[in-house]
Amino acid sequence: MTRKKTNKFKNKIVELLKKSPGAVLSRKDISHALNVRKEEYNLFQSALQSLIKEGKIVHVKKHQYTLKQVMQRYVGELRTTRAGFGFVYVEEEDFEVFVAQPNLNRAFDRDIVEVQLYAASRGKRFEGFVRRVVKRFREFIVGTYHRNPYYSYVVPDDPKVYRDIIVAPDRSLDAKDGQKVIVKFERWERDEHNPEGTIIEILGDKDTPGVDIVSIAYSFNLPIRFPEAVEKDAREAPEKITAADLKGRLDLRNEVCFTIDPHDAKDFDDAVSLKLLDNGNFELGVHIADVSHYVKPETALDKEAYRRGTSVYMVDRVVPMLPERLSNQLCSLRPNEDRLTFSCIMEINRKGEVVNYKIAPSVINSNRRFSYEEVQDILDGKTDDPYAEILKQMDVLREILMNKRFTEGGIDFETPEVKFVLDEKGKPVEIVPQKRLNSHRLVEEFMLIANKTVAQHIKKISPNKQAPLPFIYRVHEKPDEEKMNRFFNFLSAMRVPFKPVKRVTSRYLQNLLASIKGTKEEVIIEEVALRSMMKAVYSEQNIGHFGLGFKDYTHFTSPIRRYPDLVVHRLLRQYSQNGEMGKVKGLKKTLHKIATQATKMERLAMEAERESIKLKKLEYIEKFIGEEFEGLVSGVQAFGVFVELKDIFVEGIVPVETMTDDFYIYDEPTFSLIGRDTETTIRLGDEVRIRVEEVDFERRRARFSLLENLSDEPGRSEHRTHLLNETTRQPRRKRGKRRK
Repeated sequence: MTRKKTNKFKNKIVELLKKSPGAVLSRKDISHALNVRKEEYNLFQSALQSLIKEGKIVHVKKHQYTLKQVMQRYVGELRTTRAGFGFVYVEEEDFEVFVAQPNLNRAFDRDIVEVQLYAASRGKRFEGFVRRVVKRFREFIVGTYHRNPYYSYVVPDDPKVYRDIIVAPDRSLDAKDGQKVIVKFERWERDEHNPEGTIIEILGDKDTPGVDIVSIAYSFNLPIRFPEAVEKDAREAPEKITAADLKGRLDLRNEVCFTIDPHDAKDFDDAVSLKLLDNGNFELGVHIADVSHYVKPETALDKEAYRRGTSVYMVDRVVPMLPERLSNQLCSLRPNEDRLTFSCIMEINRKGEVVNYKIAPSVINSNRRFSYEEVQDILDGKTDDPYAEILKQMDVLREILMNKRFTEGGIDFETPEVKFVLDEKGKPVEIVPQKRLNSHRLVEEFMLIANKTVAQHIKKISPNKQAPLPFIYRVHEKPDEEKMNRFFNFLSAMRVPFKPVKRVTSRYLQNLLASIKGTKEEVIIEEVALRSMMKAVYSEQNIGHFGLGFKDYTHFTSPIRRYPDLVVHRLLRQYSQNGEMGKVKGLKKTLHKIATQATKMERLAMEAERESIKLKKLEYIEKFIGEEFEGLVSGVQAFGVFVELKDIFVEGIVPVETMTDDFYIYDEPTFSLIGRDTETTIRLGDEVRIRVEEVDFERRRARFSLLENLSDEPGRSEHRTHLLNETTRQPRRKRGKRRK
């Protein structure tokens, strides 16, 4: 009987270790997982010893065990925190491996690494160490050069590059102490030593205009310059449009169309036109730069565009996807110049339904280049213009399309945006909130309906409706249930009236957000709602777009700055040609690769853009140290209160240890800090007055002190009393043994 029980434990132990492949589990973890009773513990230990003798498991170290096999290794991207530790995400297996700082083994943030598992916390969290760096994310690093009598080195600007880089004197380009430089990362042979590199460019002193943004670009591995082969391809692109180029194109050069963009835009990749038809319907034309005519597959231009994935819009510059000769010249729909385009011309009825359409290569000649502000002034009747009537009809169509989209569940997020006014040194002298105008919405709605129509077109022309032709879509999954529950808890804490539902639809969220329009908490609630949503991605699988409320959606309208749009143009041309529909073998696999790369680069670009904005906000607020501002509480944690300043949207933290007027208790269900003695309550959405105390550029944060809670009200006392009673109760007696 004893042997039978031992074998039973042996089988269970092996099965448990198989569930955590390659992981090392402690004896305690294994016994907990198997619910080993006290009277069975000797049998359990015997089972472990037998498995070791039989060579089925390995005793790694004191009371640590794993299966007898090559310890599991995985390859993934390392993401580190400012605290020093990191996580390796293994995409194929969809799990993360925790890596402590001492186990990084010369790897930096975003490097592709091989990680070996060595432990799992009761099977829940994998832990491991980096065996080797498979591929460096960064080739170049921006930092400050220093020289002393013994050696010279570069201190990286990016805090996630946690080691100084040694630079030999003959590799320093004669840089001076304190100058900002770009160093090429070359080798790092032993963990106890520092990496070595060569300075390839001297940027200047730390106050040189633009150096800070260049540093951010390099920290995200964004290529500031194009390789010579790419520039050569761009230079050789023909400037003149020939008769051969026009063959098979719709000639729309006599049609009235124009571009509407920001006043400082340099590339114009979309133009619009509108006619009123005899039947009362609108004929909307969306004309997009035909980048696919100039950027051919497998060329140096194409490979570089694929690698970049997207243009990156930082505070003082654009890191473009395509060289300037294409993005700002040949492909840009400049006024009074013939330009090759791809047009989506739609007949739309008064209900906002597309009843007919045509998608084809075309040629246009834009009549005018408008800014958003100019169009808005015309719509408001402040200025007159020869195209005023067309613009006003466009605005009528804009309202029809918007109303239809919102009625059907499209969500309207009004996240605040700012623009910086910079001085000659690149320092911000003013932060200007950007108001969303109807002219912005007009262009947005026209691009949305064009993108939707193109995606539906693929389904329509597919020979097999159940398995449409390979295509690349812009998709947005339904919200995660756990995230939505946290969002509902947040709304309860904010005292926002709402009706919880089991199945969250886009229409439900749109109605909820509409109910808080105009309130002081609107900005914070919309930001939290946006963070609660899944991120939109590119995919070869069409699962719809939850946020827009569309079953079919793609990106067709910005091929100058987005690689997937360029691919969509190529696919449209391929499928329009006789016999090309059958040539799709292996295409879906290729599109999956493109979608994955484009999504990755889009997220990288967004992080870089946010980082540049955050930096300029900190530079701006640094000038106001010691001064007072009003703001809204945008976050509450046990360690402090986050406050976002009104109008300029600069966020800072009030550390709880600086709130010395009371001992504050964090109440997680209500996102509040409550004073134990004074019963002072600080919660999300409160209007407060703060003083700017300090700006820490390395940690990328501003520190405030709290002067006054402008939202404090007597009505909160009931909850305060309840919470204080809870926290001041005597501790419970220890429970006795559980009865069997």
